[in-house]
Amino acid sequence: MRTVLQGKIGFGSAPLGNMFRNIPEEEAMATVNAAWEQGIRYFDTAPFYGAGLAEIRLGEALSTRRREDYLLSTKVGRLIMDELEDPAARDLGEKGGLFEFGRKNKLVNDYSADATLRSIEQSLNRLKTDHLDIVYVHDIAQDFYGDEWLAQFEIARTGAFRVLTRLREEGVIKSWGLGVNRVEPIEIALELEEAQPDVCLLAGRYTLLDHERALQRVMNDAAKKNVNIIVGGPYSSGILAGGTHFEYQEASPEIISKVERIKNIARRHQISIKAAALQFSLAHPAVAAVIPGASRPERIAEDQAALNEVIPNAFWRELREQKLVTHDAPLPVNN
Repeated sequence: MRTVLQGKIGFGSAPLGNMFRNIPEEEAMATVNAAWEQGIRYFDTAPFYGAGLAEIRLGEALSTRRREDYLLSTKVGRLIMDELEDPAARDLGEKGGLFEFGRKNKLVNDYSADATLRSIEQSLNRLKTDHLDIVYVHDIAQDFYGDEWLAQFEIARTGAFRVLTRLREEGVIKSWGLGVNRVEPIEIALELEEAQPDVCLLAGRYTLLDHERALQRVMNDAAKKNVNIIVGGPYSSGILAGGTHFEYQEASPEIISKVERIKNIARRHQISIKAAALQFSLAHPAVAAVIPGASRPERIAEDQAALNEVIPNAFWRELREQKLVTHDAPLPVNN
């Protein structure tokens, strides 16, 4: 990966797009400022998050910081049509309910070369910056396109992938990759002979609750090929941090039961499940950073504390014995 991340925790800005709730402007700004004060210097966003709202808020919050002091990533694959272009329309796709409190703009899915360049231009304006460090191709996977996802992947391969490779070679961006919630697109991308990514954002697929498929199909291959993995959603949509959501919806009884089993073991060893979730995701050698999302300032300090919490090796052994982590998952070691 050509971009060197500073620190193990980045800032995921999806909540700033009014994910699940209408977040006051001052709270959004305070959350980004809290991340900065806690030493976070990698910030990730996307046009999808609130139809541009997260990018606008992040750009405003970072506008007083020196651009060379932080790394910034956003995503391509969706163009925002503002009110002037399409006054009444709004179409956020399958997961539109996540951002029902976002901006009232229409999102158009488009992974072509021209759309990629236009998307980057739009993002630069919203983010109030003149360059991006990392660009991810967003959501070319089954959860958004069903059986049509491979056709969308092919459009991206001949469009977005080639454009981003050229921009990387020209030094316009430092890195590019995929930003997805499924392992299969990354698996295919790792085998491409042309337009190879050098970093991928994998959300929700390498966590305490869900990691077996990623281990089998992506993680080790990525490590061998020096493609860094950024783990998004290390708390599995919040269920591992005291919330009730898993996979962006209310958790099933089976998931709740599994989380309770992990919590009970954590209590016996007097550690927090939040710390276990963060440190598990970071233990794999392919993982460069985790980016939990936050919409309240106090959550940032909690994340940093979780990262630094000492977890006894006996906790991990018990998880393994109880088959709550797979036998071949790398585990943190407390020296």
